[in-house]
Amino acid sequence: MKRVKAACILQTLVFSQKPDMGYSKERALTINREEIEHYKKTMEKARTRYQIVDEAEQADGSIIVHVRKAYNDKADVEEYFV
Repeated sequence: MKRVKAACILQTLVFSQKPDMGYSKERALTINREEIEHYKKTMEKARTRYQIVDEAEQADGSIIVHVRKAYNDKADVEEYFV
């Protein structure tokens, strides 16, 4: 018999605005940062264990975020969140 001892998900998320909206780079960055904060609060509210690995601003005002999330709360995932 096999069972999952530990698991996590590594996601690459892109927070960006539609190009036809006509936002300046600064305005797009502000909106995207607000979306990232909302995303973090949503995960915290759901009690999802996560770690932001990297956040990188792009020239067009988008932000790429690499996040590591626990797959479920049953497994011991301490080794992933060092």
